[in-house]
Amino acid sequence: MNTSTGKFLAVLFCAAASLLSVAATASAQPSQTASPQSIWAGLLERRPYPYLVPIPEPKPSAIDGTYTKAVIAAAERVHCLRCPDYAPEGGVWKLNLDKGVFRILHLESGWRSIGTFIVTEDRLLLANDPACIDGMGLYRWQLDNGRLSLEVIDDPCAIKLRGLNLTQQTWITCRPPNTAAAVTDHWPKPAGCE
Repeated sequence: MNTSTGKFLAVLFCAAASLLSVAATASAQPSQTASPQSIWAGLLERRPYPYLVPIPEPKPSAIDGTYTKAVIAAAERVHCLRCPDYAPEGGVWKLNLDKGVFRILHLESGWRSIGTFIVTEDRLLLANDPACIDGMGLYRWQLDNGRLSLEVIDDPCAIKLRGLNLTQQTWITCRPPNTAAAVTDHWPKPAGCE
C-alpha cells in the first residue's frame, strides 16, 4: 500500500469514528420535537415559492383569517415514514388564508404545507403547493357565521386527498365573534385557536 492510500484510509477511518461518536451522542440524548405552536409560528414566517404561477399581489380577500377543524379519527393513527400528503387524519387541522398565501398544519403529526390562493367571487384557486407543484385546485367557497365551507370543483393534488381533506367538514374561524369577546378573551374558542 502506498503512502497516499494509507493517509486516505486513515483520514476515512477518523471521519467514520467521528460520525459514529456523534450518532451515539445524539441517540443518547432525548429527542426534542417541536411543539405545534412553534411549528405554526415557523410556518407563518415562511413565504411560498412560485412553482407554477407567479406569487399574487398581497391583497386582502373576503375569506382571510385562521380556521380550524377537529376531525374525529376513524381508526388509530398508523406510523409511517412517508405518509401521503393531505391524508385526512383525525385530530385538529389549522388553515390560514392571508392575502394570497395559504398555510395548513395538522397539529398532531406536524405535517404542513404552504401555497398561494386567488379568490374571485365564490371561487378559490390554490397553486404553488409543494405537495403538488405542477397542479392547481379550484374550489367553491362559502363563509357563513364564521364557518368556511369548501366544495371541490377540480383538484387532482395528492391523489385528490387535498380536496377530500379541505372539504370533508366546515372550517371554524378563530376570529372572536365580537369586540367584547376579543377584548376580554372570553368566548368558546375552537380547538387549535390558542
